Amino acid sequence: MMHIAMVSGEYPPRWGGIGSVVFHLAGHLASRGHDVTVITRSHQHATPQQPGVSVLHVPWLKAPMMFTRSYGKHALTELRRLHQVKPVDVVHTLLPLVSWTAKEYRWVEETIAPVISALNGSWVGEKEGMKLAAKHKEAATWKNPNDLAILLTGGWYARYEQAGVEASAMCVAISDSTKEEFNRWYRPPADWDCRTVLYGVDHKVFRPVDHDHEEEQLAYEALRKTYGAADEAALIGDANTETPLLLAVGRLVARKGHRTLLRAMPSILKEHPGARLVIVGRGHMRRTLMKQAKRLGVAHAVTIQPGMSFDRLALHFRSADLVIYPSYYEGQGLIPLEALASGTPVVTVDQPPLTEMIDETVGGLFRCGDAEDLARAVNHSLSKPDQRREQTVLGRQRVLDHYTYEHNAEAYEALYAELVD
Repeated sequence: MMHIAMVSGEYPPRWGGIGSVVFHLAGHLASRGHDVTVITRSHQHATPQQPGVSVLHVPWLKAPMMFTRSYGKHALTELRRLHQVKPVDVVHTLLPLVSWTAKEYRWVEETIAPVISALNGSWVGEKEGMKLAAKHKEAATWKNPNDLAILLTGGWYARYEQAGVEASAMCVAISDSTKEEFNRWYRPPADWDCRTVLYGVDHKVFRPVDHDHEEEQLAYEALRKTYGAADEAALIGDANTETPLLLAVGRLVARKGHRTLLRAMPSILKEHPGARLVIVGRGHMRRTLMKQAKRLGVAHAVTIQPGMSFDRLALHFRSADLVIYPSYYEGQGLIPLEALASGTPVVTVDQPPLTEMIDETVGGLFRCGDAEDLARAVNHSLSKPDQRREQTVLGRQRVLDHYTYEHNAEAYEALYAELVD
């Protein structure tokens, strides 16, 4: 068994994509008998505990982008101390939220343990995604300090990703398109060792609704009634409902494509007047999005909810008829998998990495940034209830076959062992 040190800028109670992945991956690795220590940023709220997982908190500079470097330096110091107390067998870094120089990577490899760096998308990709979103009239980047920092300094901080690519013993991309992205923008050496492991989701939390379970059925009914999507068919989970519930989950920032989704709503409501859209996410754009909904005359059918607990979010996923994911850039994108695990079909953009997970057998695709094509894909799905029933089963099975944390833990365990050997 190994002692694995995971260096991650996100960890609960920071439930971002990386934070969620590290939490579950660490827990599953520990359940397989390994000792796991997570080195992450300090937080004012308590960190959830898991058997076999230790969490060490380090200081960090509370400034956009700059925190990755300050956190990285403090994480190095803590990693050195940890190794002296309990020798580390392998170091797992989560890029791009930790910034180390090539010299620092080499120091870790020479004095502590081999480094495996997970490539969770790139700053260059984030920057290009924001440019693409702006081209399609999403919100101005300057409204969000974090997005503005990425736009202005992403090129500078990309050099730390370059160091990770060149100096890590092994890299693991979270999708084939992310691997291609790093090949294209960072031009790694010819002997670059990079594998692909797509992240999974918690299929026990994200699962289909059990209409035979009284308490769960009551919660399902209450949620549907809250959003006015509760005709007789909907309340018994029949896909042939005239009040379909549409769900979009993601931070309220430009590259997530929420304004494109709102522009599609008039055409969706024209064919399905009883449809209701719920957007779940935190961010600076809430007021902007609600103003847009009012201008478009669809505010009566749109609700924006802030972030919520996993259990509450899971209830939304399993209660919806369709999840829509209009993002302009993702390293992988976990929301579509959480939807499929919940038995809910997904409509998303027709570009990688989303097309590595979603196709017509489990949902629908539309041209990125094209509101009318988005509306077409949603209307097509809503008009085919029998097809959505089939997609519900196939989507859940796809997750169970390929995209679980059990799969992830097994894959990473093999990669760690390869490095240690």
